[in-house]
Amino acid sequence: MAEPKAKILLIEDDPTLSFVVKDSLQDKGYEVINCPDGETGFQQFMKHNFDMVLMDVMLPKKDGMSIAAQIRKKNETIPILMLTSKSMDDDKIAGFQSGADDYITKPFNMQELILRIEVFLKRTMKKEDGNPSGYKIGNLTFNYDNLLLQGEKEEFQLTQREADLFRYLCMNANKVLKRDDILLSVWGKEDYFLGRSMDVFVTKIRKYIKSDPTVQLQTIHGIGFKFNCNPIAL
Repeated sequence: MAEPKAKILLIEDDPTLSFVVKDSLQDKGYEVINCPDGETGFQQFMKHNFDMVLMDVMLPKKDGMSIAAQIRKKNETIPILMLTSKSMDDDKIAGFQSGADDYITKPFNMQELILRIEVFLKRTMKKEDGNPSGYKIGNLTFNYDNLLLQGEKEEFQLTQREADLFRYLCMNANKVLKRDDILLSVWGKEDYFLGRSMDVFVTKIRKYIKSDPTVQLQTIHGIGFKFNCNPIAL
């Protein structure tokens, strides 16, 4: 019998939805433990080593926000994906603050859910690459595993691509980096369209670091960029 691709905790009180999700994930080779309420779900989390958590926001006994916060105190890197019928921005912000990584809104397509899961697991289960998981840069703290950049007064939840680019810049701080080398290392290939896309990401990173004047992402015209800082690997 083949080893499961990953072990997933599913906390969902709707018996029909939980059956469909569990059955679909098992067909894809995942091991799934399903719990019908928040208290049971957290108890199972404490008993087993899971690779990912999928859970509803509105649950009996204990809501998803509370569980996410409890899980984050025990495990800072496990992906948490909320299954919810809510779509208000305030609810999403509250979920992110409690520790959730992302939302998928009901009703959802199972293929979309599976793709989201695969993206998260590819990131979190591929950590043995010899690179630091974070850096301290001036008054900024970068956590690659959580895709988080924290300053003294604010923090930014990065996209995977932003985090990949930021880590590459930290690993090559104070060096003149050619545009083509950045594209090959971060995007995997180089072309005109990706070059334009990279400029957008560079603009975003400059926005994130502007609170610290000692950290600068400099444009070297006709060549590329230089990340002026003194990062400390964490």
